[in-house]
Amino acid sequence: MLESMRLAHELPGGIGEGDPLPPEDRVVPAATRRLETLFREHRPRLLRFLLRRTSNDTAEDLTQQAFARLAALDHAAVDAIESPGAYLHRTAVNLLKDEAKSAARHGAHLHVSMDDVAIMGPDQIAALEARDMLARLEAVMLRLKPRTREIFLAHRIDGYSYAEIAARTGLGIKAVEKHMSRAIAYIDDHSSFR
Repeated sequence: MLESMRLAHELPGGIGEGDPLPPEDRVVPAATRRLETLFREHRPRLLRFLLRRTSNDTAEDLTQQAFARLAALDHAAVDAIESPGAYLHRTAVNLLKDEAKSAARHGAHLHVSMDDVAIMGPDQIAALEARDMLARLEAVMLRLKPRTREIFLAHRIDGYSYAEIAARTGLGIKAVEKHMSRAIAYIDDHSSFR
């Protein structure tokens, strides 16, 4: 009888009448415990699913949004869900679709993060090829007759016109043209720049 009287004075949850109550923020409703259990159980799989389809930050955000949608339901609706994992998966798929539509509207797919852009340094291979090409061109130029080489360099490097070269060398313009034609033909025949 004493036992039944003691039980009659207990509050729900096994707390006795004289026992101190926990603070309001320590009392966890059953619905919250259910959500915590679902979160611990399904979050890792849901996050892995989203990480395969989007960036790390977006996957974290979408995981939180999926659970927020579940938490927005009343606890009777949450209890009525037969397969919470499937519900969360479907929610995540819908969130991914919404994210893609939003990105398309805002042109986010055109954005390239600075972290994703490789900063190009000097192209070492191109520099070596250019150096090799100059060495071959110099070797071919040294095989030209001195007067032809002088005329070719005066026109192509120094930028003199045929008339100016003719005046400096004492040759006629036709002779300068002939030397230029010989130089171009010789360089074309003896170089592998093509």
